[in-house]
Amino acid sequence: MELPKFNETFLPILEVLKDGEIIKGRDLVRLVVDRFYSNLPQELLEVITKSGDRLIENRINWGKSYLKKGGLVHYPQRGYVQITEKGKSTKSENVSINDIQSNVITFYEPESKSASDQTIVVNASPQDLIDSGFEKIEREVKDELLSKLKEVDPYAFEKIILILLKKMGYGDFIETAKSGDGGIDGIINEDQLGLDKIYIQAKRYSENKVRETDIRNFIGAMSGDTRKGIFVTTSTFDEKAKAKARDAHHKIILVDGSKLVDLMHKYNVGVQTKSYYEVKIIDNDFFDPEEI
Repeated sequence: MELPKFNETFLPILEVLKDGEIIKGRDLVRLVVDRFYSNLPQELLEVITKSGDRLIENRINWGKSYLKKGGLVHYPQRGYVQITEKGKSTKSENVSINDIQSNVITFYEPESKSASDQTIVVNASPQDLIDSGFEKIEREVKDELLSKLKEVDPYAFEKIILILLKKMGYGDFIETAKSGDGGIDGIINEDQLGLDKIYIQAKRYSENKVRETDIRNFIGAMSGDTRKGIFVTTSTFDEKAKAKARDAHHKIILVDGSKLVDLMHKYNVGVQTKSYYEVKIIDNDFFDPEEI
């Protein structure tokens, strides 16, 4: 199951408005969700855009905006929406992107893409396109970040992991000796007195998977004063390694390369913000007669 595309909300919006009543914009969104999309999983309905809006509400609002551009609905007063005579008389099979002429559509219409690519883009709201662009940039940054991690000096990699854990809110860390550390690359004190400790193992692998023997050695190197460990790698863990960590008497958290770059990206370790983009939307509350 997935959320409707913004153009798939056209008919539900018109159905809610078909009796000609003037409805507050926010009530329209609620009614469309309740009547047509309440069967969707709650976690899907709670998905948010990059700007923090609920995605389902964002798409319904874009649908309403396009219908207004096409003359099928209008805003009779501030903060309210109503179907037009054109909207009442238009057949459902004629309510589509291709039938609704809009400056917004021509604004981001693709110039030289395949038919399937055109369909994807045209069926996406501007917010969808923004989110898709951000996601593409994020994927590329994470891919490059993982490549760089695989190239750094192993000791530098260990330090990076400790810095990351510090940024994540764990306590002060202690780097172990560069040799003879018995499989322990760092120790985190969860409290100021060092009563609770987490042992860290960091393996910078280019291709090799972390195997069961690596996990077994890590567990063996953990002294009796802790039962918590974090094993981090730039590669992945094979199934036997996962099973060994899962079945151990110690609490062992495994962080593979994909999870590692997700965390580094989230906590701004090894990355920096290049640009800020400000996207403005209409403040419907401002135009609500009850609020003015």
